[in-house]
Amino acid sequence: MNAVRSTPADEVAPPAATREWLASRWERLNGPARIPGVDLARGLAVIGMLAAHLFTIDRLVWADPSTWAGVVQGRSSILFATLAGVSIGLVTGARTPYEGERMSTARKRLVVRASLLWVLGILLIATGTPIVVILPAYAILFLLAIPLTRLTARTLFVLAGALALATPVLAESIDRLPFWDGDVGEIVEMALGWRYPFVSWITFVVAGLAIARAGVRRTRVQVWLVVAGGSLAVLSAVIDVATGSKSDSRSATLWESIWLAGAHTGGILEIVGSGGFALAAVGICLLVCRTFVVWIVLPLRAVGSMPLTAYVAQVLAWAVVAWLVFGDPGRLFAFRSLEPFPAFTIGILIACTIWALTLGRGPLEWVTDQVARFIVPGASFWTAGSPGLASPPASSTDAPSTAAAAPPAPSAPEAGPDRLER
Repeated sequence: MNAVRSTPADEVAPPAATREWLASRWERLNGPARIPGVDLARGLAVIGMLAAHLFTIDRLVWADPSTWAGVVQGRSSILFATLAGVSIGLVTGARTPYEGERMSTARKRLVVRASLLWVLGILLIATGTPIVVILPAYAILFLLAIPLTRLTARTLFVLAGALALATPVLAESIDRLPFWDGDVGEIVEMALGWRYPFVSWITFVVAGLAIARAGVRRTRVQVWLVVAGGSLAVLSAVIDVATGSKSDSRSATLWESIWLAGAHTGGILEIVGSGGFALAAVGICLLVCRTFVVWIVLPLRAVGSMPLTAYVAQVLAWAVVAWLVFGDPGRLFAFRSLEPFPAFTIGILIACTIWALTLGRGPLEWVTDQVARFIVPGASFWTAGSPGLASPPASSTDAPSTAAAAPPAPSAPEAGPDRLER
């Protein structure tokens, strides 16, 4: 007779809690603490990586529109490396580098994240997919960048320019050593991610770090990135056409190799041209996301908010499907014959969007962040809920704030009957 009835407040409480939760997820992806242009750039790099993996793509020749799909070769992973530098810069203070204990904590957590990325990269290599996994190289690049986190934007830009001109000689000289031909050399190559030689690829990370120090949210910086980056890309292409450089280093002398412009050749023209392309791409993404287009590209931004998860997911999906269909994940051309790109791309866009809007941070981004915080305890000076390959938040203001690095993804021309090499 005196049964307790739910009050109207009781009845609406669960929906209200749900709305509050969903609103917090929406705020995490679209709130003022994030940098949507960085997420968009990461998302585009992930899709570019998928295309480079899943299509047989001709070498890019700017004068031939039929080869323009080749823009994803090499440039997607270089864009990731550049964004890694941006993220490292944001997580260590953005325009004003952290000092004292704050910087020490941020650096130690980056070391932990780098270690986790390396382990994860080795596990992905063990799946047997014919992908040159970039994570081991990415981890090393993180470590190399840590001592540079106190430098100013001007110093970093000058250093990036110097590295672009000097490191291709060193990287190519190391690449020609007979050491790499043996079994031990092959193991070391995989452990170091040498197909993305950190000796020269540190250039892109330093450039990205410089962007963060310059102020990635500033309109002037964004416009400068488009103009300067585009100019470098055009200059490299013009010199390449004018000099008629070879397309790959295998048939080139040492002197010829250091001037190559082709994807994954490691020449000066590639470093300058593809590095410039990455700068321009970041600038364009940042400017575009100042307009209504930011809502149209929300699925791409969702992918870019969890690049490590998206990267690992596509490698694992490749391995599982190839095992089920062929009994061997290493059959590159057979797998490409299935034309998996549309299914992979749509699947990643939908899955990442649903996850970001309902659960929030990508699962692998969350795990790496929690492990880093557990191993290196300290004050929490990162904003909540943001992604990235390195797991610190990928959102920031131009005052000291944070972001996370995204995973480069390997994209490489064929070298051998059934293997993606550089």
